[in-house]
Amino acid sequence: MIVSGSASQSLAAALAEQTGEALAAVEFDRFADGELMARVSGFEGERAVVVAATVTSDAHLELLQLQDAVREAGASEVVTVIPYMGYARQDRAFRDGEPVSARAVARAIGTGTDRVLTVDPHEPTVCDWFGVPAEAVAGGPRLAEPLPDSLSEPLFLSPDEGATDIAEAARDAYGRGEVDHFEKDRNYDTGAVEISPRDAAVAGRDVVVTDDIIATGSTMAESVAVLRERGADRVFVACVHPLLAGSARTRLARAGVETVYGTDTIERAVSTVSVAPVVAEAL
Repeated sequence: MIVSGSASQSLAAALAEQTGEALAAVEFDRFADGELMARVSGFEGERAVVVAATVTSDAHLELLQLQDAVREAGASEVVTVIPYMGYARQDRAFRDGEPVSARAVARAIGTGTDRVLTVDPHEPTVCDWFGVPAEAVAGGPRLAEPLPDSLSEPLFLSPDEGATDIAEAARDAYGRGEVDHFEKDRNYDTGAVEISPRDAAVAGRDVVVTDDIIATGSTMAESVAVLRERGADRVFVACVHPLLAGSARTRLARAGVETVYGTDTIERAVSTVSVAPVVAEAL
């Protein structure tokens, strides 16, 4: 059965439809003292697939409760799908005395499951910390689906060289276009940073700027502004994890973005495509 966390209900429903597995009834409650309760009713079967994006600290605890609930209900196998893994960007101790938070939460999640699937974590190496078999699933190819068929000389751009794999995956799935990435040039006298596409010309072309996650939208908005200045025609933004914190969506609109596309790893208004097919294949 597919067992959904409160932040992943649309994806869980899509995954149930994709796999043909039943969708469990799950209830969420909060006690008077603030403590959470996630309850799974009528669980049947040997395998439980718990689908829960850990977008908040409460969502992390909810996931642990769901894992324990399905074990209590008799599941002999638990597969945990983490569409978006919170704390994954804290994958090292940046200053003395800090924890490696990604490792800490991965270890906790790993105690209640037999296997983990997570979609495009910030660093694939986080999969080594769960203590059980863990696999990173690529959501980048799904970003091609909502794009218009009529893109003119499409250019798929990533914000930096390290994220070109997502741009390449989206381009390959779309079937045509070039791939490039932005480079940053810093003026150490003034502190100013200039960003620009590395090689490809953008004037008169449709550009798709891709990334794994959009949080505040500041870097993406800056990138889009550069493209507009250089004569790009339409500019689309596509990301796997549309966190879109604060005024990120407004910031992108003001920068001149035609449309923002995201997947349902984080369920937002821009989540126009589901990662259910690639997750189902990995299951």
